[in-house]
Amino acid sequence: MDKAIILSAGQGSRLGHLTDESPKCLIDFAGRTLLDRQLDTLAANGVGQAVVVTGFRDALVEQALARRTGGPDVRTVFNPFYKVADNLGSLFLAREELAGDCLVWNGDTLVSDALMARVVGNDRPGICVTIDRKDAYDEDDMKVVVGANGQLREIGKRIGVGVNGESIGLLAFRSGGAEQFREAIERGMRTPEGTTIWYLRIIHHIAQQSAVWTLDISGEQWGEVDFPEDVEPARALARGWDEAR
Repeated sequence: MDKAIILSAGQGSRLGHLTDESPKCLIDFAGRTLLDRQLDTLAANGVGQAVVVTGFRDALVEQALARRTGGPDVRTVFNPFYKVADNLGSLFLAREELAGDCLVWNGDTLVSDALMARVVGNDRPGICVTIDRKDAYDEDDMKVVVGANGQLREIGKRIGVGVNGESIGLLAFRSGGAEQFREAIERGMRTPEGTTIWYLRIIHHIAQQSAVWTLDISGEQWGEVDFPEDVEPARALARGWDEAR
């Protein structure tokens, strides 16, 4: 896997005072920022390039990146529309980076090195959505319906029937999958709702026309940081990973 695109443009306003003055990607998790931990996980798995899409307080993110040593080569793309366009807008601005073998990773998701190793080591061609399973799914989960062969049937927050997994916010593209996604993004942004939808809505549309695959990482450790109550569990995960090294 050559490259990862990390979507870190948003403020993370649902986190309250934690993001009043600094973006979500710079919240501290056991001594390292969320973004640092994402970049270190990429480095641990041989991903040599990272493209970070910035927005809210982008200068702080640039300063944090300038302090780093080692890890993947990082470049940034600034999204000036982060307040008015959803994350499809971030990928539209970074669309030229969607080429070859690459990852797209939400900027609010921490994953273990072992989980990333499974994503990077998976050789499924095309588009592959990383999913987890649990007993029940809530309103905020990005729910999926997966067929018996691992092919994605539906993805979205409002699916009511047949849900059997959730997207963790980490996608892998191989063998032309990134280029297929880029073309679909360009079409999607030209629709009336283009600035208001998630990029996974585009993945849903692709899945209705051609094969989109899933990678089930059940049993691996990860955490999404959307609300204040998510922060401490994610910090506990990070401490556990550090102690295990």
